[in-house]
Amino acid sequence: MSFLSYLIVTVLDLYVSVLLLRVWMQWAKADFYNPFSQFVVKITQPIVGPLRRVIPSIGPIDTASVLIAYILILLKYVLGLWILNQVLLFFPVYLPLSLLELLTMAGKLVFWVIIIRALMSWISQGRNPVDQLLIQLTEPLLYPIRRLLPSMGGIDLSPMILIMVLYGLNYLKSDILALIL
Repeated sequence: MSFLSYLIVTVLDLYVSVLLLRVWMQWAKADFYNPFSQFVVKITQPIVGPLRRVIPSIGPIDTASVLIAYILILLKYVLGLWILNQVLLFFPVYLPLSLLELLTMAGKLVFWVIIIRALMSWISQGRNPVDQLLIQLTEPLLYPIRRLLPSMGGIDLSPMILIMVLYGLNYLKSDILALIL
């Protein structure tokens, strides 16, 4: 049963990450004609498309994708308990836990996109379509930090500052979890 649990959790986490990436691309006004953007849209459109007709976006946030991601995280908690104990239960504490998990997954996505962008800046130097998308995604987050930091002679410390902020938010999440549980 642990393999089945691992498989379900992994598939749900990957799909939630792709949904959050879709939300982030829409928020950042990324180029949706980019091949990687097209992949993200095509893999999420069968579920998000019908729901977007019912649930409108709120500003630049695709609320249908966020709602589906939240529901999938709730499903992950319920299925995880069912696989471990063969009991199908829903506890009310899953609602705030799922919201915290959604925010945590968004933070992890930001973290990994920043790391991948930093690595690709050494390798591809902007000639890859994925690199262009990473720049479009991370610039709205890094630019305000760059404005506050003094010039460091060609060294960009803004990704490191943003990663430190993400770590701080993770510690805040731990404090909030201690209060909830």
